[in-house]
Order: sequence, then C-alpha cells, then structure tokens
Amino acid sequence: MSVVRRRPEGLLLLRAVLAVAAFAGMIALPTHAQSVHRLSISTGGAGGTYFPLGGGMAALLSKYLPGLQATADATRGSVENLKRIDAGSAQVGFATVDALWQAANGIEPFGKGRVDARTLMVLYPNRMQLVTVEGTGISRLADLKGKRVSTGTPGSGVEVMALRVLEAVGLDAGKDIAQARLGVAECITAIKDRTIDAFFWVGGVPAAAIAELARTPGTKVRLIDHAEALEAMNSKYGPLYAKGVIPPSVYPGMDKPVANIDLWNVLVASESMSDQMAYDIVKTLVERKPELVSVRKEATDIDVRFQGIGSPIPYHPGAKRYFEERGVRFAD
Repeated sequence: MSVVRRRPEGLLLLRAVLAVAAFAGMIALPTHAQSVHRLSISTGGAGGTYFPLGGGMAALLSKYLPGLQATADATRGSVENLKRIDAGSAQVGFATVDALWQAANGIEPFGKGRVDARTLMVLYPNRMQLVTVEGTGISRLADLKGKRVSTGTPGSGVEVMALRVLEAVGLDAGKDIAQARLGVAECITAIKDRTIDAFFWVGGVPAAAIAELARTPGTKVRLIDHAEALEAMNSKYGPLYAKGVIPPSVYPGMDKPVANIDLWNVLVASESMSDQMAYDIVKTLVERKPELVSVRKEATDIDVRFQGIGSPIPYHPGAKRYFEERGVRFAD
C-alpha cells in the first residue's frame, strides 16, 4: 500500500519540476533575444566598393563578436552615411576624407559645426575615375563642356569630389555641362544607351560596374586624366587629395595609364558608441583582415601603419586604444 501512495506524489513532483523547467525555458528565450546588439553599417551603392566590403565587415563582426548582429545597408554614399550616423539611424559608416572635412567644419551639405562621428580606422585609397567611351569626343577634362555628364548621386562623396574637379578647371556643373546625378549602376545603363557621355565615379579599382561596361561587346572604355585639377583643389579645400595612377591592366581595353586623383576612405562610428564596442570592432577587422581581402581586394590596404594620420575628425577613444596597443602614436 505504501508504494501505491508514493507513486502519485512522485509523479506530481516530476510534473512540477518539468513545469518549472519549461517555464524557465520560456522566459530564457526573450532574455537571450534582448541581449543581441544590432549594428547598422551604412555603405554605398551596390555597384561600388563600399557595399560589398561593408557586407564582408558585417559578416565578420557577426561571426566573431558574440551577441552582435551587424548588417550592411546600401546608401548614396559618404554624405548620407555621415548624416545617418549623426541622426542615430546608423552606428558605423564609410566616408571619404573630403566629406569628413566638410562635416567637421560645418560646410554644406552639413550646415552645422560638426557631425556626431568619430574615426574607427583609415581604410584604403579611393580613386577618382572619369569614365567615357569611344565616340563621345572626350579625351580631356576641357572636352566635358557641353557634354552630358553624371556627377554622382545627390549628397554622395562622388558628387562632392566631381564638382570640385570641375570647379578647379573652370567648369560650372550648372552651366557648362548637361548634369546628370546618377549612381554608378545607372551610369552604366545610361552610357550604354548614349543618354550620357561620361560619368565620374570614386571608389576602389577595379569597380565592378565599370569592369562590366568594359567587357560589353562593341564598347571601348576610356578613362580620362584629371590630375591637373589637384593643385587647385588642395589649395581651396585643404590637403585632402593626392595624385595617383590607374594602370592600364585595371580594365579590359585600357591601353595606357591614367593620371587620377586619390583620397582616402575612412570607417567612422557614432560618437556615442561604447569604447569597448569600438575597440572590438577595430580589433576584429584588423586581425581578421585576410577574410575581408577574400571579399574585396581593396581591404589589402587596411594597415595599422596608415592609422593616426589622414582623418580630419578625431579617432574614437576605443579605436585609439587598440591602435596605441599596436604601437601607433597619435598627435595630441
């Protein structure tokens, strides 16, 4: 009789334990979900370098930083990225140093003293490319007068730099050219359809969209020298630009090197980002660099030796701490 009395009690106890465990499991799920930190990386257009490189960064950070879920968002480029960070709708973004200069000095299109951003790391040099095709009659900058030319999407780093190149050689985008304001993918379609004659693009080389254009049957791509604008640009806007050379092996059909203008890309973060988060992001991207290079070869130029100089806005304290541990000395 005693055995019969104990069995229901044991079953009741077991059921109670299972119920508590099930309840604990139920409440554990929301606790875990709440611990995931979401990070938005503002990049650029799908046909450029920022977007795929940003996607590679997001994948690395999500893989190696526990509790972090990073995503790469396509945008119109540097200016929009900085505005998104300033507004709090993105935590990390790509920008060119000329757009950063504008942001740091309250120059339009920003219109206030400074954006809420800090440098995480200097990345790789951007190369300005002025692209046309055979048959447009364009062989030098002066030939753009009277032509249909895209200067990049509104508010992009491409537009900032393109307008400065034109200004440096005495061309007014509003008067001397028929200005289009297209992204690189739209430019490829437009130049194939002959609705534009040339376009500016700023990014790593080779740019996938331009390479695609160069491989189009019956199309011969020409890149136009524009380094003559360098001195006037640096004189007016600060020492932001450098002379570069795009070798003829970059795109199919090129038969000579092109003298171009380079500027550096910078990865920036919200000033409100925690020091530890900034430290962990930079450490991961630097120390997992080979995986980034497998996504975009421009990541080859990400190097500790390029840090501490070249950015017109201060480094984030967390990023600065990591690079100081790696031997970088920052000017006071």
